[in-house]
Amino acid sequence: MARKFFVGGNWKCNGTSEEVKKIVSTLNDSQVPSSDVVEVVVSPPFVFLPLVKSTLRPDFHVAAQNCWVKKGGAFTGEVSAEMLVNLDIPWVILGHSERRSLLNESNEFVGDKVAYALSQGLKVIACVGETLEQREAGSTVEVVATQTKAIAARVSNWADVVLAYEPVWAIGTGKVATPAQAQEVHYELRKWLQENTSPEVAATTRIIYGGSVNGANCKELAAKPDVDGFLVGGASLKPEFNDIIKSAEVKKSA
Repeated sequence: MARKFFVGGNWKCNGTSEEVKKIVSTLNDSQVPSSDVVEVVVSPPFVFLPLVKSTLRPDFHVAAQNCWVKKGGAFTGEVSAEMLVNLDIPWVILGHSERRSLLNESNEFVGDKVAYALSQGLKVIACVGETLEQREAGSTVEVVATQTKAIAARVSNWADVVLAYEPVWAIGTGKVATPAQAQEVHYELRKWLQENTSPEVAATTRIIYGGSVNGANCKELAAKPDVDGFLVGGASLKPEFNDIIKSAEVKKSA
């Protein structure tokens, strides 16, 4: 079965109510391939989730950018998986490199978060990726395999998981992994899944690329056999996000 192309828009810590309304309006007016060709998920900050959920076109879905590792309670400032389910938010991004580096989220902590979110019925975009130092040291595959192992150790059903490979050195820097570099890591991740989970999981799990994806480079990246879509940062706040969604057509015609 072909893997449906997936495009996620991570708005990060950006936006006002008015700006969010404009972004949603642009998305609602965009002409994109149908939902049987591409799955589109946008991830606004927590405070805007209800606004976006209630105004966004029905064929696009909404994700939170994080959630707590267990049931809610005395965890000031956190948002639980149960709260997201209560708001009918289907997706959550977990393990983003900004949280790993700025908030010291360990591989094990991310694995626990993924497992708990899945147990509550959320779908998860789970992020992995290496730093520039790790890439230059030649340990890219080892790093992303270790990060993926911590998730795989806690996940039995991969049907609701999308794996996002985001080289840390390419996030927000303007540097982009070449299509060949992206394909190489995606291939190794899929091989790891095949050897450590099952051939079926490896064949069906979508592995998407994130790291300075834009309207100019998306088609060439999308053409690679193991690149199943994108997790888009800054460009998801701009009209060119439309072009990135349309890059799904590359797979359709392949």
